[in-house]
Amino acid sequence: MAEMRAGSDDARAATPNDLADSQGLVRGIGLKSAIALVIANIIGAGIFTSTGFQAGALGHPGYIFLVWIVGGVLALCGALCYAELGAAMPRAGGEYVYLREAYGPSFGFMSAFVSLLAGFAAPVASALKSLVLYLAHFFPGLNPAPVLWGVIDVQDWIAVGFAWLLVAIHLRGVRGGIRFNDWITLFKVIGIIAIIVAAALIGKGQLSHFTQVSGSFHAMSQADKVGAFANCLIFVMFCYSGWNAAAYVAGEIREPKKNLPRSLTIGTVIVVVLYLALNAVYFYGADVNALANKAEVGLISSQALFGGVGATLVTLVLSTSLLASASAMTIAGPRVYYALGRDFPPFRIFGTTRKSTGAPAASLVLQGIVTTGMILSGTVDQIQQYIGFTLTLFASLGVTCLIVMRVRRPHLPRPFRTWGYPITPLLFLAVSVWAMVWNFRGRPVESILALVTVLAGGLVFHFTIRRAGH
Repeated sequence: MAEMRAGSDDARAATPNDLADSQGLVRGIGLKSAIALVIANIIGAGIFTSTGFQAGALGHPGYIFLVWIVGGVLALCGALCYAELGAAMPRAGGEYVYLREAYGPSFGFMSAFVSLLAGFAAPVASALKSLVLYLAHFFPGLNPAPVLWGVIDVQDWIAVGFAWLLVAIHLRGVRGGIRFNDWITLFKVIGIIAIIVAAALIGKGQLSHFTQVSGSFHAMSQADKVGAFANCLIFVMFCYSGWNAAAYVAGEIREPKKNLPRSLTIGTVIVVVLYLALNAVYFYGADVNALANKAEVGLISSQALFGGVGATLVTLVLSTSLLASASAMTIAGPRVYYALGRDFPPFRIFGTTRKSTGAPAASLVLQGIVTTGMILSGTVDQIQQYIGFTLTLFASLGVTCLIVMRVRRPHLPRPFRTWGYPITPLLFLAVSVWAMVWNFRGRPVESILALVTVLAGGLVFHFTIRRAGH
């Protein structure tokens, strides 16, 4: 296998000891790059849009900050659980590996099947379709969406182009792909920090906005407030999804027993701090009534704080954020299908890497194909609604593996142990189940479609693996 090096963090040539326990991957990802992968995976469009809907539903800045804090705590709980599992089983695939070890190959297979559709291809499609919408700020010709020959949506095909550009970048292997992800994530974080610092130093905001509440808040019963909080938490949990990103590339992280837990926890904590600071910027620039039910909260508050320049700055940061998020998922997702290909002979093509780069080429191309189908077949809203329930379901199943493995394999070496066990996983599971119940009640069609996807994965396993006798 060709020698490879990590991205921008402490790059060095790979040695035979870097090989990921005969998986064919190379341990070329250092701690900084793993943290960048987590940050890039989490921060997408949600933080720049969802606060407006929370302002409309809750009408109280204090409650809105609370829902983001609760969501952050839950994300950290999940990260801590995956940190123990990943350090004990430092192989590519994330919850695919954990479910396979805890519940058997059928659960692992269904996890990989769902990851392909809802876990990675759909979020990449959503991010890239949103990216093209925001690029219309810089290229007015894209808005409204031009249509060629009455059938070809130009915006969709630009998004498809971005999808395959990312596939091409990451086909270069760990060195090229991780370096690209490191730099674009750094640019994104610097942009967010610049917005926060500029708001504090030169922003024309008002502290009184933090104490203003909407008239509807006082009219709400306590039960209405609890229901609104639960619905808002569902969307906030979606905004924090991606806290488990480094677990998918555990087979390529150097010193994974130490660096995997660090990357998951440090990356998640950094995002929680940035999310709370961005919400502070929003309410410093505009009151809850001005933000209520507005998707463009970042633009509204920046316009008030900085004028027209603010809208351009936020659009640039948001566009970079979306591209970085899609890049991180293009790295993480194919590692799941790679792990599946290593385990199941009918899918062995996805368990191979290019000799020249070490990249799981077939798996990258597979995700590119499915992402293209997602981009051309649905709207951003439809794709996002389909994603939420499925991600919560399998993240919850992944966390249950921590409890199962503690019981079934108590002597398994655990270089990292989850802080606060068993409260940490039980808290995550309790709130996740609560969120899924509310999600099912509010969006039964999308939730049922998610369950149908899981069932489809089970049927594929039955007809391709079990009936073939593998």
